Amino acid sequence: MQRETTCTAMTYSETLSYLYASQPAFHLVGAAAYKPGFANTMRLMEALGNPHLQFRSVHVAGTNGKGSTSHLLAAVLQSAGYKTALFTSPHLVDYRERMRIDGAMIPEEVVVDFVERYKQLLEDVKPSFFETTMALAFSWFASQKVDIAVIEVGLGGRLDSTNIITPEVSVITNIGYDHTEFLGDTLGKIAGEKAGIIKRNVPVVIGETTAETRPVFLSKAEETGSKAVFASEQVRAEIPECQLKGSYQQKNIRAVLAAVEELRLRGWEIPDAAVKNGLLHVCDLTGLQGRWQTIEYKTGDNCMLPVILDTGHNSHGVSAYIEDLRRIDNLRVVFGMVSDKDADVVLRLLPRSAVYYFTQAQTHRAIPAGTLCRMAREAGLQGKEYGSVKEAIEAALNDAAADDTLFIGGSNYVVGEALRVFQN
Repeated sequence: MQRETTCTAMTYSETLSYLYASQPAFHLVGAAAYKPGFANTMRLMEALGNPHLQFRSVHVAGTNGKGSTSHLLAAVLQSAGYKTALFTSPHLVDYRERMRIDGAMIPEEVVVDFVERYKQLLEDVKPSFFETTMALAFSWFASQKVDIAVIEVGLGGRLDSTNIITPEVSVITNIGYDHTEFLGDTLGKIAGEKAGIIKRNVPVVIGETTAETRPVFLSKAEETGSKAVFASEQVRAEIPECQLKGSYQQKNIRAVLAAVEELRLRGWEIPDAAVKNGLLHVCDLTGLQGRWQTIEYKTGDNCMLPVILDTGHNSHGVSAYIEDLRRIDNLRVVFGMVSDKDADVVLRLLPRSAVYYFTQAQTHRAIPAGTLCRMAREAGLQGKEYGSVKEAIEAALNDAAADDTLFIGGSNYVVGEALRVFQN
């Protein structure tokens, strides 16, 4: 066991500042924070007593939809009476969103205590922000003796820090072009990286496939002696009602239902009633936000303006909700993206009839609002630029008529800052 370090007590805010200052965080600095492989992770796990071996798990990868799928699975398992942990990333408002047990975020004092105890270890190992967060989460899950943890992959799969677990079932939601600088420039290569989470004799559920990705999954499953389940083929029954309303969630739900069947085959008792309750109350049970989330905003003239927020942030993710967006009349859109996404493609997907408020989140990865606005005009979109998400939202709300709808998206960071605006 690593020697613990005693230091002057920090507040929760000071602890987060220390982590951000001392460790590269992907959501802030991008590629510079990516540390593929397991050397740092295993040093942390060994020093902490190997907490990842002390609970059972479900592992979820995919280009898009893995966050929704993870939350849906956690909600179902909670509803079945299991003490259920959930590890996801990134967070939208509060860092503690990344680590939950039965929907409750990790207490601030647990975060502070972990960093104080293992500050010297962190400085010796020099892990990434994600690796430290995962170590904190796994340590907490083990100490709380959870029955099962739903673990979302951070980036890719094969070399992701979370790939040290051996789950009850693996889930791969879909494959699209994202993080190609790390994962490869073809769908086949990206699928190969995602398929890296498939473990020997552990069933894998595939949410969506293409002609290019299906053979990759079948080959990996054959190599590992793993059962491959294609959710779109196995789940034919009517999809139960779900609290997540975007039509694109239907594919995620099918993957969840297929995963539940595999868990049942492995001895987990998950009644149909628990499945229905978990889907119907997923946001209430897990705290999930930003997936076609609708807020009713009361305007100055006492009208209720629908505000929809969605974290889809690449062409594959935006394509999933674009038909829903195009069905909305009198649409105003607050939109911002980060520079490592396929903004040119995304902008050409968006409805030209909408009024746009182009903006940038408070991260140096953000595409400057002026640049995004110029790119949008080339794509046939009309709008103005705003230096902050708050300014863009205020302008859109000020312009909105009684029969308008406001959509906010393009980036996790834009949605996170928007949620803070509405919460305040």
